[in-house]
Amino acid sequence: MPVSHRVIVVGLGGLGSATLYRLAAQLGSGVLGLEQFELGHVRGASQDHSRIIRLAQHQEEYAALAAPAYKAWHEVEAEACQQIVTPTGGLVIEDRAARAGIATGNRNIEGYTAMFDRYGVAYERLDADELMARWPQFRLTGGEQALYQPDSGIVDAARANAVHRALARAHGAEIRDRTPVRALRPDGEGVAVVTDDGVLHADRVVVASDAWTNQVLAETGTALPLTVLQEQVTYYATPHLAEFAPSRFPVFMWHGRHNFYGFPVYGEVATKLGQHMGGHETTADDRTFEPDPVRRERYADFVSRHVPRFGGPELYSKTCLYTVPPDQDFVLDTLPEHPQIVVANGAGHAFKFAALIGQLLAELALDHTPSQPIESFSITRPALTDPSHPRSFHV
Repeated sequence: MPVSHRVIVVGLGGLGSATLYRLAAQLGSGVLGLEQFELGHVRGASQDHSRIIRLAQHQEEYAALAAPAYKAWHEVEAEACQQIVTPTGGLVIEDRAARAGIATGNRNIEGYTAMFDRYGVAYERLDADELMARWPQFRLTGGEQALYQPDSGIVDAARANAVHRALARAHGAEIRDRTPVRALRPDGEGVAVVTDDGVLHADRVVVASDAWTNQVLAETGTALPLTVLQEQVTYYATPHLAEFAPSRFPVFMWHGRHNFYGFPVYGEVATKLGQHMGGHETTADDRTFEPDPVRRERYADFVSRHVPRFGGPELYSKTCLYTVPPDQDFVLDTLPEHPQIVVANGAGHAFKFAALIGQLLAELALDHTPSQPIESFSITRPALTDPSHPRSFHV
């Protein structure tokens, strides 16, 4: 007879590790996490040291989750006595001249301030001169507008995943790495989980396998319209360490012709720059680990023009995967025909919410009413069910 578990979590990146912890904290034993590669591998989306965490959101569905996400991270830090979130303050900078003629929806200064005002979040609005007076590391042309929010910072991705898994084990969860799931087969009110080592059985399964989601779901009859993109970041060995220490330089997002994001010195003795979206389409199996030289040059040009002392010799560039639905919104839901299977997709921008999403997925798996509004992330929304729905990568 198959070994039986109360819940099996498939995929132990950012969302899966957080879910495993929340389930184990509630259930204790009977919770199993399966990872197809080694723990902490670099093939997916949850690698590297740093992600931006922020209250700055321009969409209602994410603004509603921002403060609860901070609370969830603080709960994890308090239980583990480990620091995961490093406050730095954060800037949203809009280059309006470069965006002229580009449809941006509410992804602009006004969109952010509307959400700040709605949720009572403190912020400052700065023009180019005011921004450079406070942070002379920037070089602006004069037409930029910016928002500063002091609660923004860095969430340490690799450390967070390791802490979540350690806490899950402390609460009684079992973890098996190098254990690919070959199929999920709904079996009555439970699920048969097929692995190379045999068939397991679970009352509930949470699928948090990102770029491998449709492979895992293949025998359930569900296929989500997901696009896999190969993205990249570059670390610069700046010689100006003091100027770019986390206490002196904020994380930032730059909305212009391209959308960049940057970090102070953290994780490596280097600054870090990335571009949100813009990578080429690929698959989890076909992707390469070779950075795109065009984007490397684009990053270097941006740095030389706008934050010249941020740059320096390239320490390295590395790639990761974004797995995104057509509307680039999360998927947090049960399968309509098989509600014993919960599916999660972070759409390439979920890590800042991971501690909270783990809680929400645990609630779904245990048939509890979600503690936060997640109706917008339904698996039956038109963006996922209507083949004619346009792609709109807007976040």
